[in-house]
Amino acid sequence: MSLGHWLAQLRSTDLRELELSNLGCWPGPIKALLAVLLLLLPQVAGYSFYLSPHLETLGQLRREEHRFKLQFADKAGKVANLERYREQLGALQDSFSLVVRQLPSETEVPGLLEDISRMGQDSSLAFEEIKLQPEVVREFYVELPIQIAVTGAYHDLATFVSGVAGLPRVVTLHDFQIKPVDRGNSTQLRMSIEARTYRYDSREPHS
Repeated sequence: MSLGHWLAQLRSTDLRELELSNLGCWPGPIKALLAVLLLLLPQVAGYSFYLSPHLETLGQLRREEHRFKLQFADKAGKVANLERYREQLGALQDSFSLVVRQLPSETEVPGLLEDISRMGQDSSLAFEEIKLQPEVVREFYVELPIQIAVTGAYHDLATFVSGVAGLPRVVTLHDFQIKPVDRGNSTQLRMSIEARTYRYDSREPHS
């Protein structure tokens, strides 16, 4: 039977005249189509009710597997770089210790004041004030402000500031104020400045 004849017979069949009790007398094309439907029905049902949920579970497992692989690669990378991290931590600790050694202890502050006074005198400056201010407690260190007021020529003031900033101990300079000593005379200037030095606070961090 050719395909054209098979299709023509299928189109000419009135489905309303077909009875299940007389299934054996149905036209061949109808019986073949019914057989195909009966074969597909279990497969569709099996996919919908059995295979599809398992495929969804498999997809979830594959996504979790990918996530675990990424986590493993990340942790493996950290383990591989652990020695380098330890070396960096050691270098940071050495740098921290170096900075701490540069911070003066309480007993060294008078010596620091003497160094500042000597630098001022070497720069031909006249001191009006050099006074240690109350400590300012920070989280890991303590600030020791020193209020300084000196008079002298501009070049001498610049030399003094450069010398104080270059001290071996950590000293920072803040709140510059420069004004003429006398109005109309710009050769003699008065400089007010706050020098801050620091010491390490070995106590527990403040809350």
